[in-house]
Amino acid sequence: MYKIDISVIISTYNSPAWLEKVLWSFNQQTFKNFEVVLADDGSSSETKQLIDAIGKEVSYPIQHIWHEDNGFQKTIILNKATVASKGDYLVYTDGDCISRADFLQVHANYRAEGYFLSGGYFKLPMSISQLISKEDIESQQCFDIDWLKTHGLKSSFKNNKITAKGLKEKLLNKLTPTTATWNGHNSSGYKKDIIDANGYDERMQYGGEDRELGERLFNSGIKAKQIRYSAICLHLDHARGYVKPEMIKKNLNIRTVTKRDKVTKTPYGIKKL
Repeated sequence: MYKIDISVIISTYNSPAWLEKVLWSFNQQTFKNFEVVLADDGSSSETKQLIDAIGKEVSYPIQHIWHEDNGFQKTIILNKATVASKGDYLVYTDGDCISRADFLQVHANYRAEGYFLSGGYFKLPMSISQLISKEDIESQQCFDIDWLKTHGLKSSFKNNKITAKGLKEKLLNKLTPTTATWNGHNSSGYKKDIIDANGYDERMQYGGEDRELGERLFNSGIKAKQIRYSAICLHLDHARGYVKPEMIKKNLNIRTVTKRDKVTKTPYGIKKL
């Protein structure tokens, strides 16, 4: 039995059509020594049926970590998935982000002790999100800027995220005004560092819950590398019916304390301290 190198932790909740596209994208990865751990925040049986079916077709192992639906509890299920992961290196992404074939190879190449990696995503409109098929993912044409423009994508500086290669890619990673933060859709780090930080703060709901983990990693002396123009994923469009202003406010208060008190380990994480 070979040892798994990277565990890809994918959060999902009741969107099997999008999750299916995401799982197909991981079947195209050039980097092969990985597993997928699905952090499922209480999806219905439709998602389980999809995972059972697709699990027979893809070349990588899938762990399905599920708990009952009890409102937005993404941080709790992410911690359960983190504990269940078998790799020493963890890549976190979302069940609405299709990864380019070199996505995991980029994370593997850039990883370094004492760092976490901070990637971004490329937002697609709903029309293109729905249009992308298994064949488009297998051929990788959904990452081709001309194909996207043919299907209605507008010209924008942001398109560099998909087209930048070589020197331009390195320069844009260096010059981007976006701070390297821990992003739930595209970040990675060593499992030991995440366990040392006690994982995600389970008091937190939607809004900055990923960033707060990164802030604790910073407090413990871990630095961030920007891979925004290197590790590419397409974000499929969806409604956000679960966002409530009080969630955002509560989370901001927790993050304020994390920064002010230089918190490195949450007492409300994997282990309740």
